[in-house]
Amino acid sequence: METASKVRPPLYQAPPQNGLAGLKHWRHDVLAGLVVALVSVPLSLGIALASGAPPICGLTSEIIAGLIFPFLGGSYVSICGPAAGLAPVLFTAITDLGKGDMDRGYHVVLCVIMLAGVTQIILTWLKAAKFSRMFPMAAIHGMLAAIGFLLFSKQIPNFVGSKFLAHDFFPVIFETPAEIANHLNPSVFSIGVICLLLLFQLTSLRRGPLKYIPPQLTVVAVGAVLGHLYHLEPQFLVKIPDNLIEHGFTFPDFQDLFKALPMLPQVILFIFMLTFVDGTESLATVQAVDRIDPFHRKSDPDRTLFAMGISNICSSLIGGLTIIPGIIKSTTCIVSGGRTAWVNFYNALFLIGFLLFAGNIIRMIPVAALAAVLMHIGYKLAGAHKWRSMIKLGGADLAIFSVTIFVTLVSDLMLGIGAGMLLEAFVLVYYAKKAGLPMGALASSPIQKTEIEGDVMDVYVGDTFHCFNSLKARTILDTIPENVKKVVVHCMPSLGLIDHSTRLYLATIRDDMQRANKVFEIEGLEQFKSCGPDATALVYRMKTAPQPQTT
Repeated sequence: METASKVRPPLYQAPPQNGLAGLKHWRHDVLAGLVVALVSVPLSLGIALASGAPPICGLTSEIIAGLIFPFLGGSYVSICGPAAGLAPVLFTAITDLGKGDMDRGYHVVLCVIMLAGVTQIILTWLKAAKFSRMFPMAAIHGMLAAIGFLLFSKQIPNFVGSKFLAHDFFPVIFETPAEIANHLNPSVFSIGVICLLLLFQLTSLRRGPLKYIPPQLTVVAVGAVLGHLYHLEPQFLVKIPDNLIEHGFTFPDFQDLFKALPMLPQVILFIFMLTFVDGTESLATVQAVDRIDPFHRKSDPDRTLFAMGISNICSSLIGGLTIIPGIIKSTTCIVSGGRTAWVNFYNALFLIGFLLFAGNIIRMIPVAALAAVLMHIGYKLAGAHKWRSMIKLGGADLAIFSVTIFVTLVSDLMLGIGAGMLLEAFVLVYYAKKAGLPMGALASSPIQKTEIEGDVMDVYVGDTFHCFNSLKARTILDTIPENVKKVVVHCMPSLGLIDHSTRLYLATIRDDMQRANKVFEIEGLEQFKSCGPDATALVYRMKTAPQPQTT
């Protein structure tokens, strides 16, 4: 996920709050809402197309999210709406449950989205958000990279201007050369190429006034002009209904869902997949947004999951897609000066205005321009920079990352993340043996004891410290008393390894404490060997060979 390199510094000592207290920041939030809305139009339309759904449902999803999230949300400057990360899952669900009939599949998937929302609310009641911390970060990044590859591949037909027979990643890639040779539409292809190149150029030149102009908006505007000059046929342009009241809303078809009972295992699988990917990506995104929030506020993961559940239920009732916080729109919100979750509300109001008064302009947008936007998102998720960062973590995490991607591309997201977690378990066993630890050390809690004396808190860590056994330790470190000014984590002689996910978490704690003018130290890491040059790479203690006895 991409992050903002620069954000505006806070202007107030007291951080802005959500709710009625946040309305006093309306001047900042309204402006940010307008800029976010300009970004939301191409992203939402493109995500709907990538999902195999009508383009209008991307905008209705964004509007529903904006009207609901400020009243329920557990985060501050996260902007919610349809998610590019869920587009491949939705496309597969619509295709499979509709048995090739995309319209029927879309109606059935609306029921699935509603049930996924209900499941999220139940998980919130069970306080299940914390269990997302048990997923290895290398596997999460692998899942997101696989989504990037899927996004890229599924836009190739729109880029070429031809309908492909294949839908899965590798078949689409293998079919592409023949489609280019036999069915390439030069006008569509040239618009896609120009828009994609322009998008890469604009995102690398985010200086001065350019940083306030959303690159996605510029690209679709250029695409619309080119489409007009090329006299593109209507099938290559975005379609939204003329009468939004009569044709802009679609309702879940539970009758069709009951007809799909023979496919009940598939329905349950898609509910589980949407719930898992929506929840995991939502929580990962709000954590990433918290890190770039200039006021350094902390989101409530359970509240965020609850808000996503309610939003998904409401979205499905009018034909909308799954809703999660989006990193691109959230970053745009921060850069544009947004202060509170009310930016979501103003974003929704502006989108309603666009639909009512600028529908003809939206209908001028070429599908190829939206394909370029989604391909760029795919690159951000799976590009060379992601692989370079994983290489710096060492061979173990690179393998987890790669295996997660490959298994996802040849099967589905659930099997992919499962394969990544299984490989993480093997990696931990391997390094535990290298450290001379018994297998039981992998299951025991890493926190041996904690002591607080004055304003100093000492945390003693032993055995192993990794994503699978860190829940209790994270609960302790997430609730450090306010009066504590210094935390020292002591690596005891019995500690054998700390994995990448945990080291990344500890680095986040350190950064948070530094911003609060507090101290966070880890003692004893110099005795460990690192698997890679990155500061958060897995480290393990080498087993010392027994010394020969002297006579």
